[in-house]
Amino acid sequence: MPVNRSLLYAVLLILLVVLSGISLISGKVWVPFSAWSQPELDPRWAIVFELRLPRTLLGIAVGAALGLSGAVLQGYTRNPLADPGVLGVSSMAALGAVLTLYYGVTAVAPWALPVAAIGGALIGVGVLMLLSGSASSLVTFILAGAVLNILSSAGVSLALSLAPNPWAVNEIVDWLMGSLADRSFEEFKMAAPLIAAGCALLLTTGRALDALTLGDLGARSLGVSMPRTRWTLALGVGLAAGASVAVTGVIGFVGLVTPHLLRPLVGARPGALLVPSILGGAVIVLAGDIVVRMTPAAGEVKLGVAMAALGAPFFLTLLLRLRRKIA
Repeated sequence: MPVNRSLLYAVLLILLVVLSGISLISGKVWVPFSAWSQPELDPRWAIVFELRLPRTLLGIAVGAALGLSGAVLQGYTRNPLADPGVLGVSSMAALGAVLTLYYGVTAVAPWALPVAAIGGALIGVGVLMLLSGSASSLVTFILAGAVLNILSSAGVSLALSLAPNPWAVNEIVDWLMGSLADRSFEEFKMAAPLIAAGCALLLTTGRALDALTLGDLGARSLGVSMPRTRWTLALGVGLAAGASVAVTGVIGFVGLVTPHLLRPLVGARPGALLVPSILGGAVIVLAGDIVVRMTPAAGEVKLGVAMAALGAPFFLTLLLRLRRKIA
């Protein structure tokens, strides 16, 4: 049952603020609030400002981008399984980034990695958009996503098998697992403008997504330009998802899970789900990042691995529910 929108925003914002505070103080070394009264005398403040603050800000940005991208893709394709990871967009972005790591381009030009990741994401979204229209269906998009995932996985595997040295292999594998650890303000400054631009474009599609619930013909009769909507969505998802993958690696299932958790609270209108998905995605990524820091192992569990472990059962449950509806 839909709830009051202002109340929902307030709850999500409170959760985001609380989790941000926990993110700043939690980890292998805890920084209690009692130490905040004298930051100039407590050496732990270097950990907060140099390591945890950029990590927290990046987690918010990446979660917002992935949550919004998933909500828009689900609204546009009119199927509940759409997500940058499931549809191969994140994998194509990862392939673009891995190629720069394989050839060592990032050592000479650090900007090449985000450019390649965004380029790969744009290609992935472009392929999916070419399959959209009146003939599109759930099966069409899932198959298209499977093809993109297989293609990108083959490219990544080829890069790993032909890597010139073991350090390149370790760098690629470590990056593919997805993590917010050891990220600095440089990564945040690089990704934030691109994520903001992508999210701004995606937020303009709310009216078109609402109209698309009537079908393509119904949307056109309401004055929606389908080509403009298609390419606005492609560019927006490419920028948001591509920039996220460029700085954190592949963090899957956020875009799939977030809209499903929030849709019962906002109703069936896709446009009403966009802003809550921004906040909800940020909350989920921050919560997941806090959990992986608490693991008792000597090393930190990668966030991408943890999100996949949580998201895969959710995805399976969703598939079984859809099968029962179809049957």
